[in-house]
Amino acid sequence: MNAAKQIINPERKKRIKGFQVLEEECIWMKAGVINFRKCDNNFDCNTCAFDKGMRKAMEISKGQDTSIVASRWVDHLKETFDGASRPCRHALTGRIGAPKICAHNYECYHCSFDQMLDDLDLVKEVDPPAYRLASGYKMADGYYYHLGHSWTRFEHGGRVRVGLDDFTLKVFGLPLTLDLPPLGEKLKQSQVGWRFARNGHDAAVLAPVTGTVLALNHKAREHPEIIEADPYDQGWLMILEPTMPKHNLKGLYYGRESIQWMENEVLQLLSLMGPDYERLAATGAEPLRDVFHHFPEIGWDTLVMNFLRSAKVTG
Repeated sequence: MNAAKQIINPERKKRIKGFQVLEEECIWMKAGVINFRKCDNNFDCNTCAFDKGMRKAMEISKGQDTSIVASRWVDHLKETFDGASRPCRHALTGRIGAPKICAHNYECYHCSFDQMLDDLDLVKEVDPPAYRLASGYKMADGYYYHLGHSWTRFEHGGRVRVGLDDFTLKVFGLPLTLDLPPLGEKLKQSQVGWRFARNGHDAAVLAPVTGTVLALNHKAREHPEIIEADPYDQGWLMILEPTMPKHNLKGLYYGRESIQWMENEVLQLLSLMGPDYERLAATGAEPLRDVFHHFPEIGWDTLVMNFLRSAKVTG
């Protein structure tokens, strides 16, 4: 059914218990655009199919800026509740359980509490991945891999989580410093996205997808040992809002293809390390940790050029 035509019941229902209000109405109902609809997506409009359909329908039929709808919703709340005791919209929707008064006249963009909740939702914990081994190197199931050894994981809402793979951490060793992009920075796939350094050696990493930086893993940046120990889960680096996600997928490895690619990368690494280590690896030995430390004669720049593929790229 077309989202703009979903008009079911003119009656609006609320359950008010003192200061706590369990508000089930969709934001489009609050704005008066439709007569009746209950929210079925935990008030997460960014990932709601109905919201997307309504935005599309409104734009096509009226050419209207959707901020007009938002302002109508704010007007509705101001009219409904007295100025001295207006409850926070997050209390209205049940997002928080404790009573809280709105101190910003429902202008949420001024509110640090509103921003904090959004930040918590953005970086909430996700289930750790299952792993497979490719010539001894860990690879996370369901992740996409860039030829520059960064990875990306597509998550609920279309955002992507990004980091370095296990191969990079074992080849270059523990990065002592991380130079991550600022929030709001726009990264482009296969162009330099961030840098890491160790003992005077610097390396640029190519961004796996095109998108805008929404969040950074400050804990991992301050304690790089987290990245080395757990690159695919706690050691993630940033979250992006991707641009043209399907287009991005064309430049990434996934599933069986990613395993085959990683095995070829390992063969290339072994050839740089020499025949003795190639024979040792053939016996099923564990991958060597910190290849650069044990084989400095290979050269940092050679490792960067062969595996991060960023030596001749500017960003």
